[in-house]
Amino acid sequence: MVALVKTVAYLGLEARGVEVQCSVAPGLPNFNIVGLADKAVGESKERVRAALAGMGLALPPKRITINLSPADLPKEGSHYDLPIALALLAAMGVTDAEQLCDWIAVGELALDARIVPSPGVLLAAIHASEADVGLICPRAQGSEARWASDIPVCAAPDLTSLLNHLKGTQRLPDPEPGLVDEPGIGPDLKQVKGQETAKRALEIAAAGGHNLLMVGPPGAGKSLLASCLPGILPPLTPPEALEVSMVQSVAGTLEDGRISRARPFRAPHHSASMAALTGGGLRVKPGEVSLAHLGVLFLDELPEFQRAVLDSLRQPLETGKVDVARANAHVTFPANVQLVAAMNPCRCGHLGDAALACSRAPRCAADYQSKVSGPMLDRIDLHVEVDPVSAMDLALPPPAEGSAEVAARVLKARAIQTGRAEQTRARTNADLQGDALEKFATPDEPGRQLLMQAASAMRLSARGYTRMLRVARTIADLAGMETVGRIHIAEALSYRRHAPRA
Repeated sequence: MVALVKTVAYLGLEARGVEVQCSVAPGLPNFNIVGLADKAVGESKERVRAALAGMGLALPPKRITINLSPADLPKEGSHYDLPIALALLAAMGVTDAEQLCDWIAVGELALDARIVPSPGVLLAAIHASEADVGLICPRAQGSEARWASDIPVCAAPDLTSLLNHLKGTQRLPDPEPGLVDEPGIGPDLKQVKGQETAKRALEIAAAGGHNLLMVGPPGAGKSLLASCLPGILPPLTPPEALEVSMVQSVAGTLEDGRISRARPFRAPHHSASMAALTGGGLRVKPGEVSLAHLGVLFLDELPEFQRAVLDSLRQPLETGKVDVARANAHVTFPANVQLVAAMNPCRCGHLGDAALACSRAPRCAADYQSKVSGPMLDRIDLHVEVDPVSAMDLALPPPAEGSAEVAARVLKARAIQTGRAEQTRARTNADLQGDALEKFATPDEPGRQLLMQAASAMRLSARGYTRMLRVARTIADLAGMETVGRIHIAEALSYRRHAPRA
């Protein structure tokens, strides 16, 4: 007899249907799993054997073959344990094989037959919703699966309870959707004294989703400014929150099915590898740039990152996605991030202070800053100098305007961009391109003349030109202006990095 159970394989944020076929035939006792399975899937036969033994069931002394179809699709992960066990139980006649046709099953089995969590349940639930079937998953992830749609979700604590539920002798409670966490409270801009130019650049970056680079000596407040950014960003919309949660589900970081409205803020250490930053590894997982999707990726001490690692971000920053190519798989993860970076002007950090600068200044500054490639810097919209704060500034009372006031202006500017979304198909001004950029960011005649002069004098690349226009559009949105004017172009140009002269 051959029994069939449906499950899924994960390729990036895509769940593809997989059919688990189980054959129990006469022959020498053996248990084989075929169908391009990795080591974790191959080991599932031992977990299934132990789980069935824990229920008082022994494998029949026959030849057992598990085929994962399609056979040419790579199968990775421990979530195949449950569908393999169910297919085997159906082939043994313990449960009804016909009843299992209306379900997709995912979950890892413990040796005592408990069904324990495995990454990617939210993606499996979305796939089940599209296929109009139910989902069988671990009880701990029932609330996560419930977010997908109003599909039947059977969240079982163990294999025995699941079998009793399928037979109708026990009723498992329907899971409820997980809680929605409101954005937390982080550092407030009132904690930042002085640095008015940097705070203005931070507001523009938040309003338009632009990339930002802060350059200044140690202790000037660059990291504090970056940590204040989530507090002035608007919360995620429900579709965006679900999109972010899908990435977290694949990465296995979505706890208790709790979906957050707060935008992700990731700050990897400068020793991070390329796989850690962009994704990859033996079992392809999303990297920091994908975990920061629709949020902020903060890179402190930018030149200390390996140059190859930094350059691997060039494609994600331009396209909003990351393509991980491997010999056995080609996986795409979303990576629509807002990059915020901070760096010292030189290795010693005191280039502008002759009393503290090292003996190699200013040569050390050129050597240090050259660790970041020109094409990478060209992808950063706003460059701002963060000057040291004096003791007199620190003794002053906190500024009257904090994150709440700035967040209100950012939200208003974002609302203007949302109103144009149907015509631009862009979430923020940082995503404007093509005809939409021409229509909404073209400046008036005085602004155009200033732009032409600056483009020649500053040697702006085509990318730098368009990014500068996007920043000017954001500045105009913050001012509530319909047209981009000369004053907006001038402010946008003040945040552009000048190309070095030959």
